[in-house]
Amino acid sequence: MTMKSTAQGLLLAVALFSSSLATAQQKTTADAEKDDALTWHGITLYGIVDVGFQYENHGAPFSDYHPAGSNNIVQKYSRQSADGLTPSNLSQSRIALQGSELLGADWFGIFRLETFFNPQSGEISDAQKSMVENNGRALGAQTVNLNSSVAGQPFQTAFVGFSSKTYGTVTFGRQLTIVADGVNKYDPNYGSQAFSLIGMSGPYAGAGDTEDKRLDSALKYDNVIADIVHVGALYKFGGSSGVFNTAYQFVVGGVYANASLDAYYSKVDSAISNAPLSAAQVAALPGIGFSLSNSLSATISDNTAYALMASYKLAAWKFFAAYENIQFANPKHPVTAGFSDIGGYNLAFVNNAAFPKDKVLHVYWAGVRYTVIPKLELTAAYYAVHQNSFGTGASAGCSTSAGATCSGTLEAFSFDAVYALNKHLDAYVGAMYSAVHDGFANGYLFQTNNINPTLGLRFKF
Repeated sequence: MTMKSTAQGLLLAVALFSSSLATAQQKTTADAEKDDALTWHGITLYGIVDVGFQYENHGAPFSDYHPAGSNNIVQKYSRQSADGLTPSNLSQSRIALQGSELLGADWFGIFRLETFFNPQSGEISDAQKSMVENNGRALGAQTVNLNSSVAGQPFQTAFVGFSSKTYGTVTFGRQLTIVADGVNKYDPNYGSQAFSLIGMSGPYAGAGDTEDKRLDSALKYDNVIADIVHVGALYKFGGSSGVFNTAYQFVVGGVYANASLDAYYSKVDSAISNAPLSAAQVAALPGIGFSLSNSLSATISDNTAYALMASYKLAAWKFFAAYENIQFANPKHPVTAGFSDIGGYNLAFVNNAAFPKDKVLHVYWAGVRYTVIPKLELTAAYYAVHQNSFGTGASAGCSTSAGATCSGTLEAFSFDAVYALNKHLDAYVGAMYSAVHDGFANGYLFQTNNINPTLGLRFKF
């Protein structure tokens, strides 16, 4: 059975489950009728459908597979105006099941399954497929393609575990990392792909590489003690060596009055960053026995990240600020060509030596949300990423766009408004401006900035 057919099977199961719910809900009590959650015997069906219309002044033809559809932020192939329907602008479209079963005292058994999809095309979200479709293409001919943790898997979230109000929650499976949870919590735009740099560009939520925003085989613990102290930890089990592709993360923080502060640490070994194949690599594929339809290139690194994130609520205002430091080093455990990556995509060409000198990213963001009236929220945010000069030899210390190892900056500004038409349906409008400078702009042959006015609807159930 293919991944796509498995996901389609889930959608059919969900449809049958919904029919059962419709019958079951006719017999609920008066108290239960006040809550319109689709819950039956402790299992809840929920989802989001988010679709809008977007214009980009410096974009590329949209993708039916990438989770965001469009660039949202400027890319190397950004070259022309583009417009059309885009998915998941404010929140990732998904359909899901979650369950909770009382085991005794305050302990519950829990599970969650989520499938991501693109509502404008009906396709299962698959960022890696958006890259494969651009294998061998020159920049001027490429459509939207970006790396992601969303690689066409049947389930983007699939975990089971135990939860207690006293002792916390322990889960195991495929799930968001602790750092990604923090980004979603402390981003003024809560991880929006259309209006947040760190929501759209996953490396910052992935503590270095976007594939690590969600991890397979991850054991995770999270707890808030006495409604004040926040602690958490995560460990990802790696390959047979016990070291390759492992990861661990920690968080400690607290809540006092209307303020929240968390500190994070992350270490990921042999992290993978994918890219489409060049024309020369495509020509070499037959000689190494890989298929064009599921092959990509990759850069491998050992990533270490530290972050401090905070928020403060004052009446109708909520303020956010954060700093993240990410360090990239050559891997102690290199990945060999032919490795099967997430989604079943093969790494046909692998670079294990991209960082003879450590690359360091300094990531900053700040913003504010203002509740004008209970149904209307306005958000303004600023995001910036500064890269050190990590080249050696003649490239050491450079600060121009002449090389990708030169120091440089990526920045973005956004403003958006969300209006709740009712409990389930939101309307939104906004825009994000992004630009690259110096080393970040290396390889940008056409444009170095973009703005993406967007409006749309989000339905939640």
